[in-house]
Parts: sequence; C-alpha cells; structure tokens
Amino acid sequence: MTDFAALFPDEVVTKAFTRLVNVPGLTGKVALITIDNGHDHTKPSTFGPGGLTSLNAALDEAFAAEPAAIAVTGKPFVFAVGADLSGVGQVSERETARAIAQTGHDVFRRLTESTIPTFAFVNGAALGGGLELALSCHYRTVAANAGAIAFPECYLGLFPGWGGTQLLPNLIGPDAAVTVIIENALSQNKMLNPKKGLQLGIFDELLEAPDFLEESLRWLVRVVNGDKTVERQEIDRGKGWDDAVARAKQIVESKTHGASPAVTKTVELIDLARDNDLDAGYAAETEALTNALMSDELRAGLYSFDLAQKRAKKPAGAPDKNLARPVNKVGVVGAGLMAGQLALLFVRRLEVPVVITDIDQERIDKGVAYIHGEIDKLAGKGRLSPDATNRLKALVSGELDKKAFADADFVIEAVFEEMSVKQEVFAELEQHVSPEAILATNTSSLSITEMASKLNNPERVVGFHFFNPVAVLPLLEIVRGEKTDDGALATAFAVGKKLKKSSVLVKDAPAFVVNRLLTRFMGEIIAAVDEGTPFEVADNALEKLGLPMSPMVLLQLVGPAVAQHVNGTMHAAFPDRFGISENLQRFVDAGKTAVWTFDESGNVVVDPEVAELWKQGGSPSTSEQVRDRALNALAEEIRLMLDEGVVAEAQDIDLCMLLGAGWPFWLGGITPYLDRAGVSERVNGKRFLAPGVASLPA
Repeated sequence: MTDFAALFPDEVVTKAFTRLVNVPGLTGKVALITIDNGHDHTKPSTFGPGGLTSLNAALDEAFAAEPAAIAVTGKPFVFAVGADLSGVGQVSERETARAIAQTGHDVFRRLTESTIPTFAFVNGAALGGGLELALSCHYRTVAANAGAIAFPECYLGLFPGWGGTQLLPNLIGPDAAVTVIIENALSQNKMLNPKKGLQLGIFDELLEAPDFLEESLRWLVRVVNGDKTVERQEIDRGKGWDDAVARAKQIVESKTHGASPAVTKTVELIDLARDNDLDAGYAAETEALTNALMSDELRAGLYSFDLAQKRAKKPAGAPDKNLARPVNKVGVVGAGLMAGQLALLFVRRLEVPVVITDIDQERIDKGVAYIHGEIDKLAGKGRLSPDATNRLKALVSGELDKKAFADADFVIEAVFEEMSVKQEVFAELEQHVSPEAILATNTSSLSITEMASKLNNPERVVGFHFFNPVAVLPLLEIVRGEKTDDGALATAFAVGKKLKKSSVLVKDAPAFVVNRLLTRFMGEIIAAVDEGTPFEVADNALEKLGLPMSPMVLLQLVGPAVAQHVNGTMHAAFPDRFGISENLQRFVDAGKTAVWTFDESGNVVVDPEVAELWKQGGSPSTSEQVRDRALNALAEEIRLMLDEGVVAEAQDIDLCMLLGAGWPFWLGGITPYLDRAGVSERVNGKRFLAPGVASLPA
C-alpha cells in the first residue's frame, strides 16, 4: 500500500480491531472486526490512509485465523461515514490521487472476493465509503435505529469511488441505484432509513437495536449453516438498464446542466456496471476518481462541505455564548404562512410555549389551526409520537392582546415588509415585554437600526432572517443593528443553534447577503430582457453554472411583488447599481406571477400576456454577454460587500449562498467559481480566495 499519510497529518485514525468470537451453533469462530476512531458518535469514524491501513491489517489477522465467517461492525451508533477527505486539498500529484483511489478498492475488495462468508453488521450511520464497505461484504444486517444511510458524493460534486457505482446496481438494480446514488444526493442530500434500505435490498435483515450485535451473529449462523437463504433480485441488464441510465441522464441534466463533471461521470459508471465485471468497473472508478481528485470542481465541493460542517458551527464574529439569556417562551407577531412556519419551528425545536397574535381572531384561529395541522402531518409520517404530538399542540396558542407576550423572552415579528408597520409593532411590543426580552425581525431587506430607532431599548433588537421554506433551508442571517448589544446577539445565536439552523453574522446593510446578491443578479437578467434580449436567452444564460433554478423560475418562487419590493430597497440605497424595471412593475401590477407557461402542445413558452405588456428595446444580448454581465455584477457586489464589512470574509458569502439560496456545493457557493472563471480578477483585479483554497494547489 502506498504511504501517503504525510498528506493527512490531522487524520483521526479509525482503528480496526479483530477478535475471534464463539457463537452457539457454529462450527468454527467468527472473526469480528470493529471499526472505531476512539471518539463518541459526535465524531464518526472515517477512512483516511491510517484507517485503511488498520482495516487491512485487521483483515490480515481475520483471514489468518481461518474463521467460519468474517463480520465487520462499528462503534456505538456509527458504522462508518466514508473517506477522510481532509488531506485531499494538499494533493498536487496525480500519482498520489490514484493511490487514494486505488487503496480503498484494494482493501474493501478483499471482503468481496473472500472464500470465507463476509458480513456487515450496520449498527449505525453508513455514508459514502462506509456504505461501500458494507456493500463489499456478502451479507448485511442493519439496526432499526441506524441513521444517515446514503451516498452523498454527488451532492459534493463527486461519486462513490470505492465500489459503490459497481456494486449497488448489481445488488438492487440500476433504477433503484440511480435513485440512491444520484437522485437522492441531488435532492438536498436525502437519506435512507433502515426500513427503506431493507425494502430496496441494500440490507438483508433488519434487527432491533438493543441486542443488534447478538441477533446479527445468530442470523449469521443461520446463513453460514444453510438454514437461511438470502434471496437476491434478478437484475434486468437490457431495457431496464437502458431506462435507468436514461433517467439518470435526465436527472443530472435537470439538476446540474452539465456543470459537475463528476456527477455526469457517475452515469457512465453506473452504465458500465451492467457487465458486472469488477476488474473493469473498479479500474474505471479508479481512473475517474483520480481525475475528480485532481479537479477544481471537487476542491470547491470539499470547500463547501468544510464551510457547512465547520464554519457554520462556529460563526465568525459571534459573541461569547455564555452571554446568552434563557428563552422559556416565544411570541410570534403575525399568523400568516411565514409566521406559522416560524411558530412551528420554534415549538418543535425549543419545546416551549409559543403564542401567536394578529389583527383579528379569525386570522389567529386560522394560524393556530395551520400549526396544529402541520404537527399532525409530522405525526402521520411517524416523526412524532402521540405524546409528543399532544404536548407540542398544547404549547401553541393564539391571543389577540399582545399582553400575552408579557412573559415572553423572545418575540419575532413576521408582518408586512414595511418599515412603518414594523416600527409600530415593535413600539406596541415594548409596552408589554420585559426590557431584557429579545425583539427579532424576519425582515428580508429593511434596516434593523432604523426599525429599532424609536424604542427605549434598541439594544435588544436583532435581525433574524429565515429563508423560505423555513423547514428546509438551513441558513439564518443574524443581523446586528448599530445598537444591538452582545447579550441580545448571543441569545439570537443560541436560539438559532437550538433551531438547528446555520447562523451567519451579518452587518445591518440593505438586503443583507443572499437577497442583496440575488437582487443584483436578477436585476442584470431583467435589464437584459428590457433591452431586447429574448426571455429564453436571458433565462438560460447561466445554465452552465448548474444553479438550482433559472432566474425567471426563481422570480416566480420568490414572488414578483416581493422581489420588486426588495429591489426598491436596494435602488434607494444604491441607485447606480440597482435599477427599477418599469416592465417588472407592469408585470406585478397586472398580477402576473410567472413568465413561462405551456402552449397547447405542452411546450414551455413565454406567457402571451407577459410578452404583450413587456416593452422591450432593440439591443438584444447574446447568452455569453448576459452571463458575463451577471457574473461581473456578482463579483463587483461581493467585493463591495466585503469592503463594507457586511460579513467577515468571502467564506461567509459562500456559506450564505450554499445554505440560503441552495447554490451547488461543487460551485463552492460563488467566489470559487468567480475565481476559477477569471471573473474576480477581470472585475476586481484580484481573486477572492488564495490559490489552493477551493482549487488545486498553486
């Protein structure tokens, strides 16, 4: 095995321990290999060079004992969660990348080609390389309480490269494999539960958790003795495989538009698995993984992953967490959809009383009914027990009088996006709540400082900007007004953490981060259409970035009236960069919500009514010109935001775009792409990130 451990000096080595176990009813012993990095479940086991070396040595010991069976299991709650990618950023030689790709195959394949029966006892989380290790065994049991079972690689701009693309299609069929490897990963990294894994055929037996290891060993005995025959499905290697590959191509095109080479390669590898030739398949995986490891796209994906896993957990600039005040009751001003989503999130995560209010009892009753209905839906999906359902519903109430907030520690408003309305709400609240109670606003663009300016205690006002849908998007922009004190800010961050959101500290600047960038970006697209560029040209100009949706579809999702309102805020602040489109205003005034519609043949076309009201000029741009224009604007705006101190570093901009706008991990948020494409230097004269950060080493 190649010695490349020097590249992983910080590797938390996952050790593999072999012990020989006597199991009643079995002639011979079981060589039980336990993989454990020495930490609890909060630091899951991974495979770096040291971990693979240890596993290889444990296999040597197991095979030397000539046991009746070999079984692999993990530490409590964790089987293994894949490769340790911490040192990949330092890899600069192709030979080293190939060694990383090859070593995983070499070690795991020993279990596949063993003449001794091999078993994986999946007792907990199994992700990426961990799941590939399990697939490399002949048989698999899974604990009923195991969480996080998935191949997340495509989400990062990678693919399962230690056997996953070859083994899984030949176990559960190509169509199901496409779902697990590609579709789930590109759908916000969707995970499987043990029951679904069993139904798909990934696992052969599901066993209850308390005595999982003992029951797995008993099941092993039945298999080895021939008392239990594991049935495997017949694989359609003809039309069924063709159809699966065609579906995979459609998913990849719709989700990435070809912007992630490794994800595109995944389809080819799954197609290659049709022949069930591991020599050819593993060789292709090794070559493809070597190429991916030497690509800027993967480095950007790993940069994104690092931001989401580390920086998001330790927000830059957040005050001492010991300054946070306890929150034992929450108030929500408003009973509309956004307020209902917020109230639901607070009651689920904080499990404290949540009271909502609005201008009349009918709205309040409707709001409470919505929250109760959503809790019932969660119960119907098995995500809440009957007791938890009743307890959460009992914690939600509605009151017309804001005196109900007198003992609330945290009150958030979600009313109409108008400064005077929000100031009025806060002024009324201040009459009822304690001086220490936090007053939070979910404003998407308005000044926190101005909102708090007329209060006796402006220091306790903080921006608490969620993204829609609240339950899905993990970003929380926490905005510090000019007078917001550290105690209020620390409390906001503590609440954000309990809500399981990734919080970023943002200066009180118009539209903060995500909405400011999206508004600038959208403004350039709309301006190009106003000048005469066909809608389809402008809307598809940035397709090669692989964004989650096109600008016009984003406009529809956000709501044209909301987008125009935010644009008005930005125009007032920066009229030279944020223009007002008279066409978009006519669009809003006409009550239109979408540019695109379907004709009689089902083709997507511009809505004739929109085409009629949109008065275009005579200076159309090409797709390339629109793309350059939009990217130049993003690069300029990001540089200005960093100069203004809106966030601490470019990494915070990227984290916001990843978690608040859903921009792809393989893009790195946005600044790595702008650097890679040369836009940063063209516009600003310098890169946002140093060479080797989110890119290959210089």
